[in-house]
Amino acid sequence: MLTSVDPTPTEFLRPNDVLFKRNLPREHGFETLEVDGTIPRDLRGTLYRNGPGLFELFGRRYGHMFEADGAVSAMRFENGRVLGGARVTAGPQLQKERAAGKMLYGFNVPWPQRLVRAVRDGIKNTANTNVIGWQGRLFALMEACKPIEVDANTLQTIGETDLDGVVRSAFSAHPHAVPARNASYNFGVRYGRTTVIDLYELPDRGAARCLGSVPLPAGPLLHDFIATDRHLIFFVAPLRVQTLRAILGIAPFDKLFQWEGEHGCEIIVVPIDAPDQVTRFTVDSFWQWHFANAFERNGQIVVDYVRYPDAASFEALGSIDEEFLTQGRLSRAIIDPARKTLGNEPLWDRGCEFPRVHPEREARDYRYTWVQTEAPHGIARFDVEAGEAMTYDLPEHQRASEPVFVPRRVSAGTPGDESDGYVLTLIYDGAVDRSCVAVFDAARLPDGPIGRAWFDHSIPITFHGNWLASPGQ
Repeated sequence: MLTSVDPTPTEFLRPNDVLFKRNLPREHGFETLEVDGTIPRDLRGTLYRNGPGLFELFGRRYGHMFEADGAVSAMRFENGRVLGGARVTAGPQLQKERAAGKMLYGFNVPWPQRLVRAVRDGIKNTANTNVIGWQGRLFALMEACKPIEVDANTLQTIGETDLDGVVRSAFSAHPHAVPARNASYNFGVRYGRTTVIDLYELPDRGAARCLGSVPLPAGPLLHDFIATDRHLIFFVAPLRVQTLRAILGIAPFDKLFQWEGEHGCEIIVVPIDAPDQVTRFTVDSFWQWHFANAFERNGQIVVDYVRYPDAASFEALGSIDEEFLTQGRLSRAIIDPARKTLGNEPLWDRGCEFPRVHPEREARDYRYTWVQTEAPHGIARFDVEAGEAMTYDLPEHQRASEPVFVPRRVSAGTPGDESDGYVLTLIYDGAVDRSCVAVFDAARLPDGPIGRAWFDHSIPITFHGNWLASPGQ
């Protein structure tokens, strides 16, 4: 085992100054990474992660990190070795900017030019939030645009796609798998005179399809949703897009959204097999970025998620507030669709985010959720049955990312032991100004990583990622 907490050096780079402010130092394909400790030989596959890669372009900084151009990083595990790569995803608008040699989009561009290009080319597709695999293909995602396909072996950009005409406008960055249906589900918000949620199905085999649309009374920022084996569930918080300002491009990015708490939070439950038979009702206002999991029990829907009192964390992300996620609390909501009620209870009284579960437990009853923790920074496994956590805290000069669980053994069609596997997280170390992928034994998290594979440079903040097992695993 490696030491559980590295000694804190007397001088180091502040992680947030690198992760949230500095461009990806070098783009490259897969290269051998330096390993310390032991990389399990049965860990075979690739962890793909995505986040902002360019915080500035041609010497001009973006006003908000969500405007930054995305970069896909990848760590491929092969028989105890690790190869790593990282490249900026060149969406159609970034390609035009590179060809022109100057910034053409965003709030740093003079207003008349910004308006003309927005009308002509639409929203800039930064593809900076998540990366998913589907039917042997790899896609970089952001919530307001179509997917951008990326070559899984070179990380080179292939191009924007509407999945053969299926995606109408946007395709969110948060698809969720439903193993019982052999499919994943996603949504996209389509703004207009009437704003709607478009619902998408990505079957493991066969073509993607649009299930239908759900109208909304206003244009919200809708970041994530969750699925059970029978329903798609949306918590539509009252963080409203200022549509006219967005169309005209007349405000900084973070001023395009306004919290209108008096409208409450609308709960929308959509039957997958009957998407026109929607149940919807409104409760007191709250905000959520991400869901952990959901399942159904005795006619009720159990939803685990990270809950905030409001959307103050959105503004804090723009200013890179050191404690921007400390208000988030892992919580459990109980939805009774027949009575149109939502009950809520906190599960853990510690700031956390980016919850993940065992991939075979998605959309069904489960025990463990893995989270990134705040104050102190680290990762944790929370036991929703016992109500207790197992944690690994990092020293001040390090920052972890969203933990991803990788099963040690996969039994086709049968959920395995939820603690039998590995947890992977990308860690930045300000003492050496490098990033590594750390491998933990899922059952022994407090012991620290059993192995680390180091890039020779830093990787900017990555929001989300997914593990794609090698063929035959």
